[in-house]
Amino acid sequence: MSGLKSRGLRTVDVARRTGYSVQQVRNLERDGVLPPAVRTATGYRVYGEPHVQSALAYRALAAGAGPVEAKKIVRAAHRFPAPDVLVLLDAAHAGLDAERTRLRQAREAARAISDEPVGDVRASDAMSVSELAAALGVRPSTLRHWDAEDLVVPDRGPVRGARRYTPAQVRDARVVHQLRQAGHRIASLRALMPELRAARRMEDVAAALDARDAGLAARSKALLDGAAALSALLSPVASATNDAAEATRTAAQRGGSSGGGGAGVRPGLRGTR
Repeated sequence: MSGLKSRGLRTVDVARRTGYSVQQVRNLERDGVLPPAVRTATGYRVYGEPHVQSALAYRALAAGAGPVEAKKIVRAAHRFPAPDVLVLLDAAHAGLDAERTRLRQAREAARAISDEPVGDVRASDAMSVSELAAALGVRPSTLRHWDAEDLVVPDRGPVRGARRYTPAQVRDARVVHQLRQAGHRIASLRALMPELRAARRMEDVAAALDARDAGLAARSKALLDGAAALSALLSPVASATNDAAEATRTAAQRGGSSGGGGAGVRPGLRGTR
């Protein structure tokens, strides 16, 4: 792991190598995603390869598991033994696997839904909010929320204005329910459902599920990239590099307190603080 050999890097160097801005690099250090940088006697930050790998790991893990989980994992890599970090990483992979299972189930359900004929509306075929909620296994408030979001808009009774769902609207509710279980957000479904109501094309549902599948594949690849960067951080050489950085930080602080120029810090590292 010679790639983690400690050498002085400026903030701008880390930014260029990781695709972040200078301010974002500072923010990552502030948030504990990057370990504390060495400071020269004049206050300039000095980074090393572990900082670069930390930033790269966070970038990839955030794409795969979200920024909250990514911060948790990378922070753990700086504080805890490798087995503890791997537990968190395994949980992120398990979460994606669970999403794939729900996606597969949604595909099967969507195929079944597409075969259901929806004929002329008859009063005897209509369902109330409570009846449809029980059939789907959701709360009535969920159906009311879908109504408010224009996902599944029921008819209204002529007297009291009670919600009544026609067979076509029942099918819409089943489609929304399956896509929600597969992880689709309200915003994407809000754009999709009007097309389904107008065209009655179940191919659109299949296309939405295909897009979700592609997104899961991209997130899995991101987790793989993040794991590679984490591996460098968790290696014995990386630990030794961090120990050396700590020694350099201590020497720099001692040098600053005695009026020196920051012992152990390469001269000429001037630039972004």
